Amino acid sequence: MPPKLAEIVDEFASAPREVVLEMLLEFSDAVPPLPAALAGHDGMEQVPECQTQFFLKAEVQPDATVATWFDCPPEAPTTRAFAGILAEGLAGASATEILAVPDDLYARMGLAQAISPLRIRGGTAILARLKRQITEQVG
Repeated sequence: MPPKLAEIVDEFASAPREVVLEMLLEFSDAVPPLPAALAGHDGMEQVPECQTQFFLKAEVQPDATVATWFDCPPEAPTTRAFAGILAEGLAGASATEILAVPDDLYARMGLAQAISPLRIRGGTAILARLKRQITEQVG
């Protein structure tokens, strides 16, 4: 797992339950805006498991790091928080590091006690689709 993501996981796992929702809200603001080339979600994949519209794209760079883009409406703060966590935690990470992220990432963060199973399922689907896109590019 990339070191920055591991640090975020540890922060959530050790946080008191009442602070977890505040932490999620902070990450919902951490989603960078899409570049103009992705306006209209061209080339992005929708994640239908999410209750709200969610789009993502992963692109393996020549140096084997992965660039990621996420888009989700501001009125879906929990889902945006998943995107913010991944955007920050995976920044600069290699394809190998991202593919090694455990599928139960959100359970390891202790989020199952703070948010609904449906939202956890959506977050898990986001990670799975991201990893699938990377796998398709690295062969």
